[in-house]
Amino acid sequence: MKKAVIIIFLILALIVTVMPFCASAAERADIIIRGGTVVTMDGERRVIENGAVAVRADRIVAVGTATEIAAKYRAARIINAAGKIVLPGLINTHTHAPMSLFRGIADDLVLMEWLQKYIFPAEAKNVDEEFVRWGTRLACLEMIRGGTTTYVDMYYFEDAIADETARAGVRAVLGETLIDFPAPDNKTWDIGMTYMEKFVAKWKGHALITPAIAPHAPYTVSTEHLEQAHKFSVKHGVPLIIHVAEDQAEVKTIREKYNATSVAYLDRIGLLDERVIAAHMVWPAEDDIKTLASRSVGVAHCPQSNMKLAAGVAPVPEMLGAGVAVGLGTDGAASNNDLNLWEEMDTAAKLHKLTSKDPTVINAREALEMATITGARAIHLDKEIGSLEAGKRADLIIVGMRGIHQTPLYNVYSQLVYATKASDVETVMINGRIVMSRGRILTINESAVKAKANWYRDRIRKSVAGN
Repeated sequence: MKKAVIIIFLILALIVTVMPFCASAAERADIIIRGGTVVTMDGERRVIENGAVAVRADRIVAVGTATEIAAKYRAARIINAAGKIVLPGLINTHTHAPMSLFRGIADDLVLMEWLQKYIFPAEAKNVDEEFVRWGTRLACLEMIRGGTTTYVDMYYFEDAIADETARAGVRAVLGETLIDFPAPDNKTWDIGMTYMEKFVAKWKGHALITPAIAPHAPYTVSTEHLEQAHKFSVKHGVPLIIHVAEDQAEVKTIREKYNATSVAYLDRIGLLDERVIAAHMVWPAEDDIKTLASRSVGVAHCPQSNMKLAAGVAPVPEMLGAGVAVGLGTDGAASNNDLNLWEEMDTAAKLHKLTSKDPTVINAREALEMATITGARAIHLDKEIGSLEAGKRADLIIVGMRGIHQTPLYNVYSQLVYATKASDVETVMINGRIVMSRGRILTINESAVKAKANWYRDRIRKSVAGN
């Protein structure tokens, strides 16, 4: 009996001695998300059942099975994702965030009529810094709720957009729109360029905000000014965002004026390079696609907006096949009319099957890639975001999978692209910070934003009465 007591005592002493060593050997993480199906979108496209993601500060430190992560890491906060899917945050490669306040103002019109008769006049009468701030809050609310963690924007008062976006905790590439007629903020091109110098100096190097220059389009900006914008992009090492080949009227205008396609013209003046994010790209010629690939231009495909404005169907399968990085964008809520990337994924897959008459074109995994890792390539941030990998920014979402519309589940990619809705997103982390937890937004006052948006609706209605 005495011998047995001694043995038990020695075992307990060994446990007490080893436990601190084991604890100190475990690496520290701030948050561990475990138990869910982890859809990594990494190079191997690993899907890890009962997986886990360890996060320290703003970075992912490890991705693996729950058992692997538990053996190596400990964290003060554990998030149980059992029965759910953990995946990279979605990337909206093209929008105009403050235009969420113009949602539904004018519909069922051709692009140029929509712009010239309704949008430009409404902007001239209503857009100021306060409008932009409230519109950005509304857009960020919608995007966070739908699991969008990064967006690309081009609009006016972009410094205010950056300020509100950073407050909301959202990642963004933000381009101040420059155009060859008086804009709501900068009344001349030269004033706009001065604004750009201050804007880039303020935001470059920010953890969430990437400043960019955004000449509107080849038909609204002169050759001289396009060249100036490109030189600015090169000098400061910032992205250049521009609408290209969006509409047949644009293509016709550029052909008549410069005897070239929009892409060929921009290439001729030296604008196309690895910093460019070209929005829409509905009407590139076959040679244009080769040019886009060779110049490493990223493309933002906006299927729903292009469909609604009858702008045409972008040759996305051909662009992807040529090696062009094509991401998904919503465009602004005035022409879509939402900022829902789940709908864009579903639409992109089905639209290109229809037009190609090939049901294998843009399969579910490819559609999800366009909203994550390929979208990150399109905006030239794939080294930082777009997949769940150690060393990348901790931008991820947790999606509930218990909805009746998601039952039963056979294939995770199919379920995410063809069945899942924005409302199924439960938790959103951006740069290691939880900005939505179990459906509750933590960074924006939702009720205040809704009330102000309705106030703006009444004001805008009066301003455009008679149009």
